[in-house]
Amino acid sequence: MAKRKKRGDGGVSLRKDGRWEGRYVVGYDDRGLPVTKNVLAKTKSECAAKLKALADSINVPTPDQPKPGILLGDWLDFWYQSYKKPNLRPNTQMSYERRIYQHIIPALGNIQMDKLTTNIIQQFYAELKQNGRLLRAELYGEGLSDQTIRGIHTTLHAALDKAVAEKLILRNPADGCRLPSAKAREMQVLTPEEIQRLLIQAKEDGCYELLLLELSTGLRRGEICALQWNDLNLRTGELRIERQVHRVKGELVVSPPKTKASNRSVILPAPVVDVLKTYKKTIVSRWMFPSPVNADSPRDPAAVRKRLQIVLERAGCKKVRFHDLRHVFCTTCLEHGMDIKTLSTIIGHVSSSTTLNIYAHVTDEMRRTAALKIDQGIGRAEPQEEAVTAPQKPAPSTFQAHKGQRRKPGTGCISQINEHLWEGRYSPIWPDGKKHARNIYAHSAEECEKLLVEMIAEMKVEIAAEKEHLYTTRKSD
Repeated sequence: MAKRKKRGDGGVSLRKDGRWEGRYVVGYDDRGLPVTKNVLAKTKSECAAKLKALADSINVPTPDQPKPGILLGDWLDFWYQSYKKPNLRPNTQMSYERRIYQHIIPALGNIQMDKLTTNIIQQFYAELKQNGRLLRAELYGEGLSDQTIRGIHTTLHAALDKAVAEKLILRNPADGCRLPSAKAREMQVLTPEEIQRLLIQAKEDGCYELLLLELSTGLRRGEICALQWNDLNLRTGELRIERQVHRVKGELVVSPPKTKASNRSVILPAPVVDVLKTYKKTIVSRWMFPSPVNADSPRDPAAVRKRLQIVLERAGCKKVRFHDLRHVFCTTCLEHGMDIKTLSTIIGHVSSSTTLNIYAHVTDEMRRTAALKIDQGIGRAEPQEEAVTAPQKPAPSTFQAHKGQRRKPGTGCISQINEHLWEGRYSPIWPDGKKHARNIYAHSAEECEKLLVEMIAEMKVEIAAEKEHLYTTRKSD
């Protein structure tokens, strides 16, 4: 069992740049917040030695009693900026900042930490559940989801744990809180017939190669958008996953995968490689799936999500998320006999237990099938009609792709976000030469079309006024 460090001895951690960093509390400021100094080294042992030398040179006794009067808001800001933010990815920083600065501090920030109780925090969570949503409450309801509340608790609990470690409070009041149950989102899986219809329609809509590759690999949406041609060995079929695309404050950002397990290689089936060889001849970009607007940029993951919903609707398939195509791949692999460890490596899970927990329903069915086969082989039991057999190749689909009608230029576009929500978007070029997009939302396609027409008319008036203003300004100059 690993030996715990004594409080006041400081802490050592590995930074993103590969160096080790040690931090030591050297005192407290006027607000009672800790003041730290840090040391850097190439190895952990060297860093620990430097940290000890720093502690010996400072020789500041650790206070035996918690320091009263520190506001929770001051501590959260200090904890996040000093301890968490330097080691977080940009999109993870955004999640922390939303929880801390939009929810926790406005509600609890003026409470002294030594006065904070479990009951106060529990009431805070209850209020979030009832009236915690800050944006688009008319579309999604007044309260926050259970998952969001659990995330807020995780952040608050970690900050208070650090306060206990620094002897700012005696105990963590968030320890005894009762949280909403962690309900897994229902997994949607397409049937073999729906998969065929999806791919037939995808050929018509120009996204066949992307969806075929997704169904053959189970990549995350950001991973498949970040693929480049030099990631694929067309001779061996080996595909390397080394980066992902995501949005940070409205801008597309390409970054390494979040975990080491996500940095991986998969082997593509030969028919998929053949399709990609033909597809490559039509692409003039280093990106496998470039943006239709700019070939030097990867495709926007949000655009891929919207395109999938259009294809699903035209193919007559059930509404699923892009991430559910990953579930389709995993379920198919397990049904055809792939072991959990291999599948976990292919899809980039850190632990096989994660894969097992997500796909327990599939593995339960596999165990039942194995038991039936053993009973038939050893016990000579009669085969049961309902016994599950190996998956059979589905009959070819007779589905005919929907040709659709292209919208006229200048009429915007609409897409269905979920079962009860539609989005309308218009992106005209303004007098400054740039596209400025606006969105509207409605609960039906008809209402969305009506609101979109009104928004386009308003924007055209604004554009005309802006042009007139620029013309008048230039004329006066």
